[in-house]
Amino acid sequence: MTHAYRSHTCGQLRIDHQGQDIRLSGWVHRVRDHGGLLFIDLRDHYGLTQIVIDPASPAFKAAEKVRSEWVIRVDGKVQPRPAGTENKDIPTGEIEIAAAEIIVHSEAKELPLPVFGDTEYPEDIRLKYRFLDLRRDRIHGNIMKRGAIIDSLRRRMKEQGFFEFQTPILTASSPEGARDYLVPSRVHPGKFYALPQAPQQFKQLLMMSGFDRYFQIAPCFRDEDARADRSPGEFYQLDIEMSFVTQQDVFDAVEPVLRGVFEEFGGGLPVTPKFPMIAFRDSVRWYGTDKPDLRNPIKMQNVTEHFKGSGFKVFAGMIAADPKVEVWAIPAPKGGSRAFCDRMNSWAQQQGQPGLGYVFWRDGEEGAAGPIAKNIGPERTEAIKAQLGLATGDAAFFVAGVPAKFYKFAGEARTKAGDELGLIAKDRFDFCWIVDFPMYEWNEDDKKVDFSHNPFSMPQGGLAALLEKDPLEILAYQYDIVCNGVELSSGAIRNHRPDVMKKAFEIAGYPEEVLLEKFGGMYRAFQYGAPPHGGIAPGVDRIVMLLCNEPNIREVVLFPMNQQAEDLLMGAPSEATPKQLRELHIRLNLPEA
Repeated sequence: MTHAYRSHTCGQLRIDHQGQDIRLSGWVHRVRDHGGLLFIDLRDHYGLTQIVIDPASPAFKAAEKVRSEWVIRVDGKVQPRPAGTENKDIPTGEIEIAAAEIIVHSEAKELPLPVFGDTEYPEDIRLKYRFLDLRRDRIHGNIMKRGAIIDSLRRRMKEQGFFEFQTPILTASSPEGARDYLVPSRVHPGKFYALPQAPQQFKQLLMMSGFDRYFQIAPCFRDEDARADRSPGEFYQLDIEMSFVTQQDVFDAVEPVLRGVFEEFGGGLPVTPKFPMIAFRDSVRWYGTDKPDLRNPIKMQNVTEHFKGSGFKVFAGMIAADPKVEVWAIPAPKGGSRAFCDRMNSWAQQQGQPGLGYVFWRDGEEGAAGPIAKNIGPERTEAIKAQLGLATGDAAFFVAGVPAKFYKFAGEARTKAGDELGLIAKDRFDFCWIVDFPMYEWNEDDKKVDFSHNPFSMPQGGLAALLEKDPLEILAYQYDIVCNGVELSSGAIRNHRPDVMKKAFEIAGYPEEVLLEKFGGMYRAFQYGAPPHGGIAPGVDRIVMLLCNEPNIREVVLFPMNQQAEDLLMGAPSEATPKQLRELHIRLNLPEA
């Protein structure tokens, strides 16, 4: 054995190696004392190997001293495990190493969190000692799976004729919906670069440059608060742009890539064979969200007609007073018991709602039960039952008002009912496209029309729509991919015509001088022959999170920040020294404590 540290890895040895003299190096996973015999489970990146040390072995004295997470070298001979002690759960489970010599490479202090096992520990401890956390089998596996998923995405994109480019990290600030991270310039005092929220403008400029099909596993930087499905600070996306394409062309290019990756890494769970397209307006009406979880079969319906002029005065009065008022029903298959309906009503009150009206149909009782049923009568309850396709043993819940104000709560109620009744399938990946987003929305704070999604999108109907239609009625060629209720990406067919872009920004209150100031590079590029183009950017972190079946994105990121956007391991953000501040011509104006 000439190598200083190992002849094999800890995941490599098999029964075919028996009798061979070998050398392993790794971490002591755990030590076990079995009546004089010592056993060490030795771990490295590749796997686990059992070491056995007989009291007569020269290695025994050293073995008695080692503790968990010490790094050691073991010289010994491969031998079969005694009959009945094999471990079929690991690839090396048929063999063990009879140790002849143990050398300690380095010792480990008492651990702040255990590496062996999967015990939950406080987040601040896990992030401060992330290098230990990453030794744990589940997290280590997630990170390796992440790398394999990215390799697969890259290979599938190249097979479809896309070429990988790298776009700048230090760039100009642009109002893309989130706060920028700013980087002060030493050479240009008082001026700042921005870290890119996305390579949006650069990838469009690549299309202006004639490159046709671009992709990049792109780092993106946004000064946003943390959520379970979003890291603070930075994230990665599969950034894509294509020239001379319609919306359907983008779908046809991207859908096989995502379907293939989920089939490859989804553990055999079924994946939607053809992603359905759902209009934004329909998604909100049916599911109460533009990120629907289609594993939940509940689909809401408008039942306003059944309450108009009815004996249920609360709803009937609201309908009569305002033509915008609607009543939506949330069907609840198998929810036909007063106990369940009362639980849902109590939950609604905990959400700050006045309650959640209901009707239910139970065995052995003719007609519907519940206060609403008594007020509207059997004819109307039967009509509701028929419209919703319900039967005895089922229930329906009702929300009334102006839909724009209640649809989110209705969607939460749909999710709650599906979850409580066990209706949500946990064993599949359900994808869909959300399409036909509104181009504009009403900004209540500023009392003005504003972009609702992406300012660079092409309005459906082009310039004519911008000139002739109510802005709030204009739809855009914008689309999202959603899987199991998680938004994986947003995309759009871009607005490639300067006259259309100028008018689109004008409607949102941005005159041409603002357009030139904020997006001058791209606006100028459009003057010199811009191809019709479009793209999308699925989030890599969210894809990995779903495929690893993890509820939090921090479980699939190497060195994540905490909820306060702090890197507890490296101590970032940190204070700059007076010398650094002088070089950057910056004086601090800190808030008062």
